[in-house]
Amino acid sequence: MEADAQLDTSGSAAARRLISKLLIAKIAATFLILVSLPAVGFAQAATPADAKLVQHVKQLYADGRWADVLAALPANENENADLQLYRGLALARLQRWEESRQALQAGVSRHPRDARFPVELGGIAYQQTNFNLAKRELLRGLRLQPRDNYTNTFLASIYFLEGNLEAALKYWNRAGKPRLTDLKFQPHPKLNPLVLDRALKFSPATEWRQDRYLSTRAQLEALRLYSSPIFDLKANADDTFDLTIRAAERNTWGSTPWEGGLSLLRGLPYQTVYPEFYNLGGTGLNWRSLVRWDDQKRRFSSEIAAPLGSDPAVQVRAYVDGRNENWNLTNTLLPFSPARSGMNLQKAVAGAEVQMIPSGRWRWSTGVEYSYRKFRNVAAVPAQAAPFFTNGSSLALRARAERSLVRVPENRFTLDGSAAGEVGTFFENPLGRYGRIEGALTSHWFPKARGDDYELQASVKGGKTYGKVPFDELFSLGFERDNGLFMRGHPDLVNGQKGNAPLGRNYFVANSEIDKIVYSNGIFAVRAGPFLDSGRIYDPSGFFGARNWLWDTGLQTKIRVLGSFEFVLGYGKDLRTGRNSFFTKVSR
Repeated sequence: MEADAQLDTSGSAAARRLISKLLIAKIAATFLILVSLPAVGFAQAATPADAKLVQHVKQLYADGRWADVLAALPANENENADLQLYRGLALARLQRWEESRQALQAGVSRHPRDARFPVELGGIAYQQTNFNLAKRELLRGLRLQPRDNYTNTFLASIYFLEGNLEAALKYWNRAGKPRLTDLKFQPHPKLNPLVLDRALKFSPATEWRQDRYLSTRAQLEALRLYSSPIFDLKANADDTFDLTIRAAERNTWGSTPWEGGLSLLRGLPYQTVYPEFYNLGGTGLNWRSLVRWDDQKRRFSSEIAAPLGSDPAVQVRAYVDGRNENWNLTNTLLPFSPARSGMNLQKAVAGAEVQMIPSGRWRWSTGVEYSYRKFRNVAAVPAQAAPFFTNGSSLALRARAERSLVRVPENRFTLDGSAAGEVGTFFENPLGRYGRIEGALTSHWFPKARGDDYELQASVKGGKTYGKVPFDELFSLGFERDNGLFMRGHPDLVNGQKGNAPLGRNYFVANSEIDKIVYSNGIFAVRAGPFLDSGRIYDPSGFFGARNWLWDTGLQTKIRVLGSFEFVLGYGKDLRTGRNSFFTKVSR
């Protein structure tokens, strides 16, 4: 059908201009071509009488005589595809939508290899603002004619109208679009123009491809200066586009003084502050720190990161981390003893790494780290477990790779994988050389076609250690703000001290959660939903680990402030023991 009616759906002004200039013009042009061509292509072989009738109907249609088209085409189960198609088109022109849909659906049944029928059904669904049905029909048409420029352009325009730029680019690229003539960044950034220019994969008068969009987004994210950039396309009269990237830039304290102050103090409930300074000197150099004065787990960490050689695809980072923590192992050390087990851990770490972002689909990093640890006041620990509490230093080499494994932008689904390895040496007996590997799969899905009202996340992670390692190198499955392996029904703190969650050299954990926006006002966004965690952790020594699989469930609420950081308040339940716990954390 010719989609020349006014758009009546909600959307940005840019989206409406794009649809009106691109989609409507292309649909109308396509049908002008259609009415001037003989009945070929998917139409079945026509008799001379049919061919004459087709030419007559085309002329009536071209003259806008829709009712006369219907009068000339009485229903006939054996008629050819062109006549069936024009009946559906004429009914659509008369806005007899249901009859048009039935006529075109009958055409699908009689001519299943003719892509025009599902495409026109998509046009009817679009006119009735049923975008989900329109996309399904257009995709059905593309399975028959994958390279049809009109259908790819139509489908891309719908995805763009829904705010799904990645899916739009996927189908636009099949038609050699969009070609960009101008790029703007609003508000004007203070970042060195050379760094920004290298991050923005843009060349005038060339096609802007999906891989360039993903690379641009990945490198802007790596700079840590732009929170949730918005990519706006505006159609020009010559069928080219202007691209505007809208993103507030963090400079020094943040994008605004309010954001900087709130970010600094976001950890006050945990006796922690986060001094952070961004884009120092306009070079993209960021300095981020953490200071915690909790008398049970004091900590100071600081890192600087910047693009190497003004190239955002190569990031260098140097960091230091120091801790002075009291650990209570009474509920963790095996076999269980009524005596209070624990110790004080003092640890210092210094390291550096280089991260490469060759494309928007994968990145890798490599680095070196030196650490020193000292265990004091070790109490009620079996003599056979003494190697875990060996003082001394170590040197380690680390590498990590992350890859986007599956991207289904039409359904807003991604599956990412990562793998990390580490080899090192402890310089004190009885420890020595060791190795470690970890892997993860993480899926992310927004089930609605637009917006982020619902969000589903699931991940599986596993790790294994080779050789002997000291206590501070063990994995921990539980909930603690310094730990990324969550079992949210197993609190890691007891009386403010770490060590209550299961520990070990090898682990597997699976996490899943659903979030629903329950309130949003532009400053605060509140999400809530359930979670389910399952995991296993064990240690060959027999002194640490968990005897059974762990199962936790519960509810959590996430409060996002200014789109920059997030507070999490949650309730978790250990399904094996029935114990309940509450947890909180704050994160960027």
